[in-house]
Amino acid sequence: MAYTKFGEFMRIQRIKHHEVMGDSAKLFDVSMPFISAVENGKRNVPDGWFDILVSHYNLTTQERDELSNAIEQSKTQVKLNLTRTTAIRREMAIQLQRSFDTMDEDTAETILKFLKDRKED
Repeated sequence: MAYTKFGEFMRIQRIKHHEVMGDSAKLFDVSMPFISAVENGKRNVPDGWFDILVSHYNLTTQERDELSNAIEQSKTQVKLNLTRTTAIRREMAIQLQRSFDTMDEDTAETILKFLKDRKED
């Protein structure tokens, strides 16, 4: 079974703390199938789980960074709020969404490089 980076992080923490998935379900007040769906990437990590995990496991700064990165890398859905944007930005977001599933790796890499370069300006 394939786990996301978040799922891997959770498994490591549970092992270190002698816990099982049922303990995580109780911690987050959700069902075990929901925990499984999050760890397998079928659902995004809900808001608030980061803070719960930091407190519950008393995470170090390095572990917090690892958790934050794991949550980001495990996202399966991204929502954009387009209510306060320009028409051209809205069109760009919609076109990216339409093209996303069929975009080749070279095009994706070119767009990502462009966006990263712009961020550094």
